[in-house]
Amino acid sequence: MTTLTNDEAVPQSTQKTPLVAAGLLMAVLSAVTFSLSGPLGRGLFDTGWSTGGVLVFRVGIGALVLAPFAVRALAGRWRSVAASWRVVVAYALLAIVVPQFAFFSAVQWMAVGPALLLEYMGVVLVVGWMWLRHGERPSRLTMVGALVAIAGLVLVLDLVSGANVHPFGVLWGSAAAVGLAGYYVLNAHSSTTLPPLALAWLGLTGATILLVLLCLIGAIPFAMETSPVVLAGLEMPWWGPLIGLGVLTCSIAYAAGIAATRTLGSRLSSFVGLLEVVSAVVFAWLLLGEAPGLIQLIGGLVVLAGIIAVQQGEQSTTAS
Repeated sequence: MTTLTNDEAVPQSTQKTPLVAAGLLMAVLSAVTFSLSGPLGRGLFDTGWSTGGVLVFRVGIGALVLAPFAVRALAGRWRSVAASWRVVVAYALLAIVVPQFAFFSAVQWMAVGPALLLEYMGVVLVVGWMWLRHGERPSRLTMVGALVAIAGLVLVLDLVSGANVHPFGVLWGSAAAVGLAGYYVLNAHSSTTLPPLALAWLGLTGATILLVLLCLIGAIPFAMETSPVVLAGLEMPWWGPLIGLGVLTCSIAYAAGIAATRTLGSRLSSFVGLLEVVSAVVFAWLLLGEAPGLIQLIGGLVVLAGIIAVQQGEQSTTAS
């Protein structure tokens, strides 16, 4: 049995089977479900929920939903859990706790669209990591794409017109980018044989324990409210968005994302994952009424164009 050790879990030149179509479907599903995180979380924040409160329930519900499916997938393979404990711990901390906490913190200081675009600069960080850590020098197209993405980021934050951008939002969004980069790197480089459902469940379980401990010691503020939440002009009970966060944006999103990355490789899956940016802006518009301005819209398109160029440059480097 051949072990895959490089950044591309599966060479893209050989991806011509129905398995690839299934991987693309999983990647799209993961991106769309992840994109609901900001709008649903923002609705809870507006009623008085804290970042810690939302995360504990979101990640905890996600772990509970995946538990029976993960246990079934691990039948006869429980030894692989002990052998992969380092991967599980790293995944819980870097791929789940850091990006989620940082993103939800950013959403409390800025609109969902710009916060998510900041987070997705993590795709560029993956390129830098592969260069510094593995000596894989990016191509000229990759470097141009990175510069274009940074220029687009300035437009998204509306820095050109002198808009008041809170530095806390930028800092938290940047931290989320680091977590996102860790998510893709761990998915591609992990040598674990754990099934995607099992890795997602174990990671979410570990993240839940860590978040609860951080809340108990006061490192993360915990607050929850039972007031109704208003989304898209409709009033709903507080537990409605929480179930959506746990089931859609956590259990389904992480399991589908791991499966997609193992099938497509980190670069192609991260490219498809950019659909989350577009989808999140649409959901923020529909659910929160956050219609993007012209400058932000142009900036978003420039960022997407830059990251697409980064991905294409990386693909050409791999092919050569």
